[in-house]
Amino acid sequence: MIVSKTPLRMSFVGGGSDLPAYYREEIGAVLSTSIDKYMYICVNKKFDGRIRLSYTKTEDVQSRHEIEHPLVRQALDVVGIDGGIEIASMADIPSKGSGLGSSSTYTVGLLNALYAYRNRFASKETLARQACEIEIDRCGEPIGKQDQYAAAYGGLNLIRFHPDDSVSVDPVICKPSLLQEMEDSTLVFFTGRTRSASAVLASQSAAMQATDRRALMRRMVQLAFEMKEQLESGTLEHLGTLLDENWRLKAQLTSGISDTQIDSWYAAGLANGALGGKLLGAGNGGFMMFYAPQERHAQITAALGDLQPVKFRFDRTGAQIVFYQPTE
Repeated sequence: MIVSKTPLRMSFVGGGSDLPAYYREEIGAVLSTSIDKYMYICVNKKFDGRIRLSYTKTEDVQSRHEIEHPLVRQALDVVGIDGGIEIASMADIPSKGSGLGSSSTYTVGLLNALYAYRNRFASKETLARQACEIEIDRCGEPIGKQDQYAAAYGGLNLIRFHPDDSVSVDPVICKPSLLQEMEDSTLVFFTGRTRSASAVLASQSAAMQATDRRALMRRMVQLAFEMKEQLESGTLEHLGTLLDENWRLKAQLTSGISDTQIDSWYAAGLANGALGGKLLGAGNGGFMMFYAPQERHAQITAALGDLQPVKFRFDRTGAQIVFYQPTE
């Protein structure tokens, strides 16, 4: 029996620059943190040689080639497992279309569990890189690379995406008290809406062909470096302003990112004391995050009474194996 535990993520600025339509021409950068909401993958040996999967549906097949779930089918192929295995997954919060990188978190956690099942160690870089290969290259998802690296490495990082397809993960080095204040000043609400990130991101990729849209993204990348510099200098003074500028730039990239309902929620947050915020993920649904002084949180929550508040803390660990009972 193997159990992996992998964090979801919250991105602050620079999202979208991890798409190849952008970073293959000029460097992309995202500042994000993993959070204390997790995806758990349980793997166990199956006595009859078949493969049984439990997620939102159940599959019981003879070989991996019969598996409907594309991520599982490809992960088993990458690790080299043909059968005799049972895989079950569960998450702390609704995972599909949440804007928290759940698909990539699932893939990273699945790879981690499968390698442990084979009694093999896989580094965080390997888990992230192979998760990208599975989702983007093998399954053809029009997504970026930030979620896989955020889930694998954990912590608060500036993640850079280079034109040669390599990725750099630079931890943000700052005082624990500053991180605590940043956590305490962050509010997150579930909008009750989920959406296909692939559809929104495909539209964003197409938009990168326009010079004016690339200029918007270029500024968002600059904001990621500015936020890292501000945090490492020991101040949160302009954090809300950076978040606000990033969201307003992102909303201009393509029509699928925001709408009048989302705009009204965001405006209500600002009117009641938030200094900035954004929708987490590709846009158009999922979770909405605000940065605000703690004394304004109750007022903001009351103003957004139709949204469900969810408290997140930052995660420091990334992908883990939390139970390991190896097979013979």
